[in-house]
Amino acid sequence: MLCSRSNRVFLLICILSSLLLVAAGISIAEEDEWGRTSVEGRFMAEESGENSSLVLAAKRTKRKDPTENFKLYTGGWNISNSHYIFSVAYTALPFAVIAGVYVGCVFLYTGQGKFHASTTDTLDYVVRQANFTSENLRNVSDYLNAAEKVDVQSLVLPGDVLTKINDIQRKINSSATTLSVKTMENQDKIQSVLNNMRLALILIAAVMLFLAFIGFLLSIFGLQCLVYTLVILGWILVTGTFILCGVFLILHNVVGDTCVAMDQWVQHPTAHTALDDILPCVDNATARETLTQTKLVTYQLVNLLDSAINTMTNRNFPPQARPFYYNQSGPLMPLLCNPFNADLSDHQCQPGEVHLSNATEVWKNYTCQIITVGTCSTQGRMTPKLYTQMAAAVNVSYGLYKYGPFLADLRGCNFVRSTFTDIERDHCPGLKRYTRWIYVGLMLVSTAVMLSLVFWVIYARERRHRVYTKDYIATHSEAPRDKGPE
Repeated sequence: MLCSRSNRVFLLICILSSLLLVAAGISIAEEDEWGRTSVEGRFMAEESGENSSLVLAAKRTKRKDPTENFKLYTGGWNISNSHYIFSVAYTALPFAVIAGVYVGCVFLYTGQGKFHASTTDTLDYVVRQANFTSENLRNVSDYLNAAEKVDVQSLVLPGDVLTKINDIQRKINSSATTLSVKTMENQDKIQSVLNNMRLALILIAAVMLFLAFIGFLLSIFGLQCLVYTLVILGWILVTGTFILCGVFLILHNVVGDTCVAMDQWVQHPTAHTALDDILPCVDNATARETLTQTKLVTYQLVNLLDSAINTMTNRNFPPQARPFYYNQSGPLMPLLCNPFNADLSDHQCQPGEVHLSNATEVWKNYTCQIITVGTCSTQGRMTPKLYTQMAAAVNVSYGLYKYGPFLADLRGCNFVRSTFTDIERDHCPGLKRYTRWIYVGLMLVSTAVMLSLVFWVIYARERRHRVYTKDYIATHSEAPRDKGPE
């Protein structure tokens, strides 16, 4: 909200200052015309003598020459004379200052807006990637927690597997919390610095434009004492603006260095670098252990389900064999395909096996209906309760299996590689371009206001001098008339 208000103030001062600078330029042009008229009497006296050459447009071309300590140029119209060219060009100085301030304002306003938007988008992207990774890690932890509770007709995971699940859950939750918290802290720090820099940029630019507004106003009215006071303040602000220009030049170089560092890290990744402060990798040992345990739990759960199918649902028990007997009948249930071998290498499904992705849909056709509690009243291999237990185990197994590629990428820190690659390709060009716009705009505004400070002093002194000269001429021209004819 504060930055938004500062933007509106900045634009308003830009417009008002430009209008006043134009008015000042017109006023200066008019007073220069008066200055040329004030020397007309002396010129006519000189013209009455015999001249060997004709000075063209002598009265009109009497202007201050900045290359001759601002003395009047008296050589007349002569485009081959450098002093004539400089004296003519000097009349456009106010408008050159206007152009410098205005162009600087455009660079500043556009650059800071785009830079702030670009940096915000970049930081948000980094946070989204970190949150996505943290959320997936927590999902894996939730699936492991659900695996601990799997119970298919009193068949559960072995005790050593449950112990390993508890251990890896603690590590996963710790890594997820560290990743999200550290990324958010880094975002808050960087965003705070950028917001402060943006606010300082807008305020300094607005104050300098307001200073230019007041300075030209005071110089037009010839308030020399106030002009000198304002010049001192102006030099302080110009110094501060040049310092801010240097800060943004440093920021421009830091952005460029960071983008190059990201590109090099992607090509030659290492376990720990200074880039961990932006987006840290998950501990490699934790990622590797998590991947191993998810494969192991998936393998054990599928074995548990296949064991239940082989020893319970696909067998025809006599009525005396309760609780294994529940009047199961009909076609045999297909076994569940285990995606892993005993050594946790990938396993190819055999004909007749169902995949984890559609096992619940296939097995639904083997579910009977129950009228008498615990006994199938229709053809089927599973009671609805048993189907619910087996479906829950399948969902846990498939969830862990589905996160396998994610965990494999996590082990190689591929999510950080992908993030840095996207930043270097999509965000870095804009960040470098907009920081360049800002420090160029600051340099233009600083230089233009610095020239304005010099111009205020010169103009205020010249205006006081013209007033003194006008009074002097008026006094001496009245004296002969008062004396009367002799």
